[in-house]
Order: sequence, then structure tokens, then C-alpha cells
Amino acid sequence: MRSLKAEEQVLAAKNSVQVLIGGKVTRLTGYESEEYLQKVASYINHRLGELSQLGTWRRMTSDTKSTLLALNIADDYFKARQKAEELEEELQNKDRELYELKQELVDLQVTLDNMKKLNQGGQNGSYDRNGRKR
Repeated sequence: MRSLKAEEQVLAAKNSVQVLIGGKVTRLTGYESEEYLQKVASYINHRLGELSQLGTWRRMTSDTKSTLLALNIADDYFKARQKAEELEEELQNKDRELYELKQELVDLQVTLDNMKKLNQGGQNGSYDRNGRKR
């Protein structure tokens, strides 16, 4: 069974764009927008620029450079994934807290309504916060 995203990709047309990565023209093709593909290329160039600042970069083989780039991208990915998981957990906690506060508000509203009914009935005496006679 295909996911909705997979079906959308089948229906969408592929985009192809020429980008400059590491000083070389490369063609990227995908279902994402051309703007997105350009962003990907820009990200790679940014990481390459950072790595090229290493003193040993020029002496590294192409394979070593590729491996180092891949490791740095994987590191970024796992850090971003961890952050997303933390934010998701925080969101779930906030949702839970909001639900509890709403429930407390409903409970307090019921208590207030009960107190108003008792007060309007002209009954005297001592009552607890739930409107029950003590």
C-alpha cells in the first residue's frame, strides 16, 4: 500500500535543475521544487566551505573529503532529528497540560454554577467548594 506522499510524488512532475556544488556544475532531479533543490546544493556548498577551512583539507584524498562531508551531514541530520523529537515531546507535554487546565476550568465552572444556584435559592449555611452543605 502506497503512502499519500508517495502517491503525490507519482502525480507530481519531476524537477531538474543545474546547480554548482564544490565548483562543479551538477544536475539535481527530484519531485521537490527547484528552490528546494537549490537549497540542498547551497547547504552542501556551505558544509564544503566549512570543511575546506581545515588545515589538512587540501592534503586529503577525494574519498576522505567525501567521507568527512558525509559524516558532517549525518551529524547534522541526527542532531536535527534529536531536536525534532525533543520539540515533539515538549509539544505533547504542553498539550497534556492544556487539557488538564481546561478540565480544571470546567470543574471550577461547575462548582461556580452550583454555588450560584445555592445562593439564588436563598439557602443559608456553610457549603464546601462543590456546593455541598457541610
